[in-house]
Amino acid sequence: MNPIPPSDSYPPLSPVTVGPDSYLTLHYRLADLDGTEYVSTFDLSPATLQMGSGQLAETLESCLLGLPTGERHVFQLDEVDAFGSHNPRLVERIARSALPPEVELRVNSLIEFSSPDGASSFAGFLRELSDSSALFDFNHPLAGKAIRFEVEVIAIM
Repeated sequence: MNPIPPSDSYPPLSPVTVGPDSYLTLHYRLADLDGTEYVSTFDLSPATLQMGSGQLAETLESCLLGLPTGERHVFQLDEVDAFGSHNPRLVERIARSALPPEVELRVNSLIEFSSPDGASSFAGFLRELSDSSALFDFNHPLAGKAIRFEVEVIAIM
């Protein structure tokens, strides 16, 4: 009969870390460098997401790769590495007559549009409204801003 070696003779198990196809439960916060908070789950229920599914921006997902559970990490991303520079070509004035009449137009609100083929949708931020037109910004709301991304991975499945 062979004796069982003591447990300290086995190599330690590698900790589970976030991979490119992990399913996660996490808390996260996005803020600009001035401290203005745009989204946070730390005082709410945690978020769940599938890495690589587009639920979180690719640049933010790349920060998560290799992280273990139970630790809080903070990443500072410049505008290019976060959501990109603000692109003035994505700011467009649209005639009010070209907009669906059922859409409620309010300045400083996000308006959802369907693609021409109806297969997908995209959102534009309504910046200005006149009697004849509306000025929409189709950039990501955080485009052109350096951000602070704080995250705590709770579980990796």
